[in-house]
Amino acid sequence: MSLYIDQIRQLVILQKIDSQIIEIDKRLEEAPKELESLQEALTTKNERLGQLKERVDILKDQQHKLETDIEEDATRIKKSKNKLMMVENTKEYHAMMREMDSLEKMNRMREEEKVTLMEDLKDQEVLFESLSEEIKAQEADLKEKQTSMELELNKIKNKRKKLEKEKQAACELIPEPIFKRYDYIRTRLESPVIVSVTDGICNGCHISIPPQKFIELQKGEQILSCPNCHRLIYWEDHFFPQENAKEAAKK
Repeated sequence: MSLYIDQIRQLVILQKIDSQIIEIDKRLEEAPKELESLQEALTTKNERLGQLKERVDILKDQQHKLETDIEEDATRIKKSKNKLMMVENTKEYHAMMREMDSLEKMNRMREEEKVTLMEDLKDQEVLFESLSEEIKAQEADLKEKQTSMELELNKIKNKRKKLEKEKQAACELIPEPIFKRYDYIRTRLESPVIVSVTDGICNGCHISIPPQKFIELQKGEQILSCPNCHRLIYWEDHFFPQENAKEAAKK
């Protein structure tokens, strides 16, 4: 019985170690994905910023062209007004007046277009500045997370190395056939691999152990498996007889 208890105890210890290693491996796998997700979001925002910058540049070019055209036509109108005083015949006078009216009408349209364009430009510049600040904050946050995560991962990698040594020590105390059974189950079932049996119920699948099997389990002569979920099982009264007796008395 003593050897059996020791083997069960070592299997439970081994399972706790394996559970911690699984959690560490899961974290080591997920951590880079978190940073990758943040980096992708940052890349998307930088692409959007580039689009806004291009839009702002286009609007500024359009504004510059409108202002140039308005200024050039205003100069032409001014020159035409000066020439108007020197016109000698009515036909030429009316021709110049039509030209001046056309230029003035065109400039009024350009001024209206300029007002609309400048409003659009202002909105785009506000969006650009807002997104720029957002990106700066996100870049700082990403950098901080990278540093923090690097420290965290180094810490849990060291912990994993320590757990591997503890696992090796635990394995050395478990007979090879029993360890192979444990490892076989561990690679095919979700944790836990070894579970207690309470009042004839397997705490892994929560199904009753057949009476004959339960009697064999209570003898504590060999390590058995649950007929239903195939996990390794042990009778918890072998480990907590007093506590279970008190619990039974209460019931």
